Amino acid sequence: MSITISTTTPLILASGSRYRAQLLQRLRVPFESCPSDADETPRANEAPSALASRLALVKARAVAQIKPGRWVLGSDQVCACKGELLGKPGARESAITQLRWMSGSEAVFFTAVALLHDNAEAFIAMDLTRVQFRDLGMAEIESYVDTEPSFDCAGSFKSEGLGIALCAAIESRDPSGLIGLPLIATRALLAQAGWSLS
Repeated sequence: MSITISTTTPLILASGSRYRAQLLQRLRVPFESCPSDADETPRANEAPSALASRLALVKARAVAQIKPGRWVLGSDQVCACKGELLGKPGARESAITQLRWMSGSEAVFFTAVALLHDNAEAFIAMDLTRVQFRDLGMAEIESYVDTEPSFDCAGSFKSEGLGIALCAAIESRDPSGLIGLPLIATRALLAQAGWSLS
């Protein structure tokens, strides 16, 4: 079954993230944003990939309940480094702490996407990006945090901005995944669900 994307019944992006909205615009898919109020608390001993997948689905389902009859896209990103989960820092000191923790180390970003309709069976995909950080001095970290505050980004940096200067290498199948919404996987899910993107 082919489903035609319509401006009268656009896709719902279950997120208030401006980064995800900007990325989804690149697919030229009519959509509207609806932030989810889902609980994002990790479960005890929950693996990063499992957490990202669960939260992407939880966000999509929460919005689907208030937007019946609509296709909903949920996404979540989890950063893991040296056995620790790193979420959005929210403030300067937390951002500095995160960047000091990742200095000279590899951080793995798990970005999950879930697509569903009326809480029926969901289509889910996962993108994985490995980031090797340079050895960062305290002055460099503080300068970065003050120049480009990234308090709403997991891992406290933006690869699409000055944050790229903090990295020694990035390994990824999809550069949009690190920014917050893997567009290759998203397009594939839409096609798998029967959406006509032409």
